[in-house]
Amino acid sequence: MAQPLSVDDWMNLEENDYSKGSWNSMMRKVAEFHDKHDFENRENNGHDMGYRVALTVEELGEFAASITKGKPIEEVGEELADLLILILGHSLALKIDLAEYFDNKINRIMKREAIRGRLGIRVTEYKTES
Repeated sequence: MAQPLSVDDWMNLEENDYSKGSWNSMMRKVAEFHDKHDFENRENNGHDMGYRVALTVEELGEFAASITKGKPIEEVGEELADLLILILGHSLALKIDLAEYFDNKINRIMKREAIRGRLGIRVTEYKTES
């Protein structure tokens, strides 16, 4: 397992280590955001996970509202980007190598069968009751 990168580690990546849309590029931009606002400083609460989870619930609500209210796709995309930025920031705050966990998880779920429930298809380890 590779050593997870801190805000400073992401900030020190050279431009040739990442390209637009790549994992490294996105993490670098989130690290720049965290650095700009000094989220690591305890007084700013930026890496407090209780606070971060509350922000995620708030942003998830905004994303859900953009869908249920039939907002333009640009607004839906912006809300989804807010969630992605928060999730990447969570991995930064926790010093978790999310890319590695992503790869491990996607490889596991690709082996699962789809199960149709009342509301649609799920891909889960759990079995629904008939």
